Amino acid sequence: MSAAMQELLSILDLETLEYNLFRGRSPKVRWQRVFGGQVIGQALIAAQRTVVAERPVHSLHGYFMLPGDPEVPIVYEVDRIRDGRSFTTRRVVAIQRGQAIFSLEASFQVEETGLDHQFPIPLDVPRPETLKSQRELLDQAGERVPENIRKFWARERPLELKPANVAHYTSRDRLPPRQNVWLRALGKVPEDRGIQAAVLAYLSDMTLLDTSTFAHGRSGFDPDVQMASLDHSMWFHRAHPLDGWLLYSQDSPSASGSRGFSRGALYGEDGTLIASTAQEGLMRLRTDSKGR
Repeated sequence: MSAAMQELLSILDLETLEYNLFRGRSPKVRWQRVFGGQVIGQALIAAQRTVVAERPVHSLHGYFMLPGDPEVPIVYEVDRIRDGRSFTTRRVVAIQRGQAIFSLEASFQVEETGLDHQFPIPLDVPRPETLKSQRELLDQAGERVPENIRKFWARERPLELKPANVAHYTSRDRLPPRQNVWLRALGKVPEDRGIQAAVLAYLSDMTLLDTSTFAHGRSGFDPDVQMASLDHSMWFHRAHPLDGWLLYSQDSPSASGSRGFSRGALYGEDGTLIASTAQEGLMRLRTDSKGR
């Protein structure tokens, strides 16, 4: 298991402070703000700590309000809104320095059987073994990859990513707003539904918003583009082990009002549709490269 994966599982293990009150920390990396997927995953863990294990999460909806400071612990306050016969509802507020930086509502359900269908996994996506990882692309593309992207790709992270749409990172051509990314955990994810859901929530924030820049020949790494997640929704369809590659198939139906909207579907390598996502984020053109 990579050190980054060990660190991810560690930061998802929240400290219990009091009834309905938990504390999380951020990894010791030189990020300017807390990664959105981390806050989603930790908030989900906090909610799960107040729900019986027999009721796994089936959906979550969150709003980002302020950038998180990675040097300051995050306190998660859970509101036990409702415990029904089949469904449980929780609200979680993430707090730093007395201010809410993120809020989450999550719904949990007793497992039931019923009608079942899914969209099939896209068949025109290259297999992960035929693609290069981000680190391998750095070695191959070299100076064609902008410096800020090279720095991001070079970071150690708990996941290996293999983008199928490499042209987006090496040119400023306008492309259809769709992308496919293969991901896998760099270490064993515990066979615990709650932990697996939190890891899925963590990785679901990766690459999604950037899909909305494809149609404009832009990138979230461009110095004249200000990007930040505004909200994030996720639906968990089927239990699935996270012991192999996952395909994150994404598209962006719209961008307007300095906001980009993206959708995603997470498939297991065997074609199982595990979860769906939707996200809207700020996508503002700066007046100059310094954003003034």
